[in-house]
Amino acid sequence: MIMKPRLNFYGQAPELTKALVALNKAVDECGLEKSLLHLIKLRASQINGCSFCVEMHSREARVDGETEQRLYLVSAWKESPLFTDRERAAFAWVEAVTKIADAGVPDELYEKALQHFSAEELTKLTVATGVINIWNRLCVSFHAIHPMPAANAA
Repeated sequence: MIMKPRLNFYGQAPELTKALVALNKAVDECGLEKSLLHLIKLRASQINGCSFCVEMHSREARVDGETEQRLYLVSAWKESPLFTDRERAAFAWVEAVTKIADAGVPDELYEKALQHFSAEELTKLTVATGVINIWNRLCVSFHAIHPMPAANAA
């Protein structure tokens, strides 16, 4: 089945998408490592099945110097030695926050996250997770289509 876009959400609620773009920009400039933000956006997008965002954040991370191997292994971060303890703590936090309805965010995970992030950084990481989850929900709900390679465009 070829997915077709449902609607252009940018045009349907421009005041809200403008505010979301501004919040997204604030997250990107919040002081957390750019590489970490790329990885957590990618991980949340994988969990949410957002092909538009998976493609975009993989592409942007490569442009900013991330390796192909690490990008391939984000979905299997628990089994890969390629990620730092800080990145692992971020992945665990992002997964819990993204799937918050499943089990909340356990105290043990919170304490582990505080070993690698200050309270301010953890707040920023949580806002970043919320923002990518909003984008994922918009893109998945309205069938945003990621760019196609020239050979596949038809």
